[in-house]
This record gives sequence, C-alpha cells and structure tokens, in this order.
Amino acid sequence: MRDDELDLLRAVDPVSSHEGPWRERPLDHRAERALNQLLFSTRRRKVRRLLVVRAEAAVLAIVAVLAYTFSGPGAQAAVAVPTALHLRTDAPSVSLNVLAHRAAALAKAAGPEDGPRRGSHVQSWYMSMESGPDAAPPVTVPEERITRWNADGGGSEMVVATDPRHPGRPVIHADEDGHWHTVNDGKVLHHKVYPAGSEAQHGGLASRTRPPTNPDGLRELLGMLYGSGTGDTPQLLQALSSYRQEWTPGPRETAAIVELLASADGLRPAGIVTDRLGRRGQAYVYTGHGGSMEGARQMIILDPRTGTLLGNEITVTKDLPDYKIKAGEVMSYEAWMP
Repeated sequence: MRDDELDLLRAVDPVSSHEGPWRERPLDHRAERALNQLLFSTRRRKVRRLLVVRAEAAVLAIVAVLAYTFSGPGAQAAVAVPTALHLRTDAPSVSLNVLAHRAAALAKAAGPEDGPRRGSHVQSWYMSMESGPDAAPPVTVPEERITRWNADGGGSEMVVATDPRHPGRPVIHADEDGHWHTVNDGKVLHHKVYPAGSEAQHGGLASRTRPPTNPDGLRELLGMLYGSGTGDTPQLLQALSSYRQEWTPGPRETAAIVELLASADGLRPAGIVTDRLGRRGQAYVYTGHGGSMEGARQMIILDPRTGTLLGNEITVTKDLPDYKIKAGEVMSYEAWMP
C-alpha cells in the first residue's frame, strides 16, 4: 500500500487513539470522503490493468466458457461475452453542444417534482475471473440491480440474475463458495428491505449528497468524492458511472451532466446505436492514447432527445497477441434505466 493510501486510510478512522481501539461509530464527513477517494483510486488502478486482466478474461471466456459444462438447469446458459455495439454512421450525429442546449431547455421546463431520485436501476455485464491452477474459467456475469429510497428513509435493494439479450435462458452465477453454476433467468440473488428511518445508516456521503444542477458544481462534487483526477476524461466518465449508481438524475441534473461532458477533452460523437435494451442512442467515444486507458475505448450513450445517460461500454482497441485477444472485444457494459 502506498503512503498516500495509508494517509487516506488513517483519515477514514474516526476514532482517536485515546478513545480505545475497539470503539465503533458512524464515519464523519471527512472520514467518508477519505474512504470514497481510497476506493475510487483503487478502481482507477484496476482500470489501468484493464488490458492485462479483463483482456485475458475475455478471450478465455470466448474460448473456454462456451465449452464448459455448468451445473443447474439443462438449457444452454447465456454466458457469451457481449459483442460491441454497432455504430451507425449513416445518420447525422448530435454534438454534445447541441444536446446540452436540448437538455437545458428541458431543465428549464421541469417542475419541482422532477428532481433527482436517490437510488438507481442498472443492467450490467462484467467480466469475472479467478486465479490459480484450479480456478474456474472466467465468465461474463449479467445482473440487474435496483436500489430505491423513499421519502420516509425506508428503501430496498434487489439484485437479479438476468440477461435481456437472452430472455428465459439460464444465467451464470457464483455461489457462496465461488463455484460457477447456472440459475434460472430472473432469480433474485439479493433482496433487502429497509424500514423507515434507515437511509442514514445504509448510505455513504455520495448517496446523501444531492446532485448539483450546474456543471461546475457537479465537477467539484465528483472531485470531492472521487479525487481530483476528474479533470481527465476517462476518470470523469468513471466518476459519473460511480455517482450514477447512487442517484437517478432529473432533467436539471441531466443538463449539468451533458454540459460537463461537452467540455470534456477527446469525447467525440461516433454515431447512432441501438443499445442492449433496444433503445436508440447517440454514442460518444473516448479512445485512450497513453495514461490509464491506453488501448481501450470508452463509449458513453445518451438519449439524443433529452441527454439522459443510457449506458457505457469499454472495449479493447488493438490486438493483444500475448493474450490472444482481438480488437473490439467488450470488457464491460452498463445500461441505465429510470
């Protein structure tokens, strides 16, 4: 662990030495911010290892997983790695500046009831892999996650094994011992209901901080929560993804997001796509040339009418012979829903 990480970890502990080593209590504002930055810095380093870890996982998933026999229902499981979304360049693209104006107009017309909602709804595909001689083959794990919080402080969390690309087909899942098997499509993997007044005990600083409605305020908040690196476009996209897991933005917050993206370096319109939930979107692409995303492409998908964030995809942009991986293979994808 590096010295700067040790400093952040020490800042997380709210208990001073004279208060006893075993005492526990909720983290204060300073401690939560330090913990958030520590976790996000770890995530950034994992992204830097993307082409070493996830690239190898992708090729092994393609070659090995499809031939692997899993326990569970008899039908073929939905385990294949998603193919990269097809970009249609025959239709006119919408620039981020134009989309920012559209989102701003909708924000201006929004009413008080159109504010942000704490919680999120996301369908994700992530590569999972293990190490060691007896490790199971890596797989792409599809999950749907729904988090909701009510005005009284109560709420619920649910995780479902499902892949909307293959309705009704069994889905890969790891049991408590880490062994892969198949479960029925729609199986609830986790469900918890929180009573009224529980919100403060089950959320961190990000989930309790209402999203700003202007781009400067949003950038400042993302920097506070996830570190000062959000001036870099790949890290900005990662920070937005993390924050989107905590909040579902309304029209005003969406306008701030689009305006912030419009000022991001290297993010360009790339064409029209139909996402993995069948929605039409405008794709904007950032291709890494050096830095943490060297050899990878980040694609963010927005609704061309409203600016709403629909999803994001990370793919490899060049062949890696050592890992037998081809350019264009998908490392991860998130599809956001209302």
